[in-house]
Amino acid sequence: MRFMVIEIFKVRKTPLVCERFREQGRMLPDGLTYVDSWVERDGNRCFQLMETENEKLFDVWTAQWNDLVDFEIVPVTSSPATPSTE
Repeated sequence: MRFMVIEIFKVRKTPLVCERFREQGRMLPDGLTYVDSWVERDGNRCFQLMETENEKLFDVWTAQWNDLVDFEIVPVTSSPATPSTE
């Protein structure tokens, strides 16, 4: 399954997020796969596309970041797979 992960950096924590990422990487548990990401122009949010068959792995991963980041994790599917509403 694919998920859009919206990371909202806590106030004044963006430099710390960047520092931890440079030093430790994403720190993903086995079974949680990074696909791609985009950063909002003001640098306060990051949008990451990830894949996993085990949603509980998000709990393991976010626990390593929740002192700096708030998360919204949304299951997504590609547009062609979405039923037509017409």
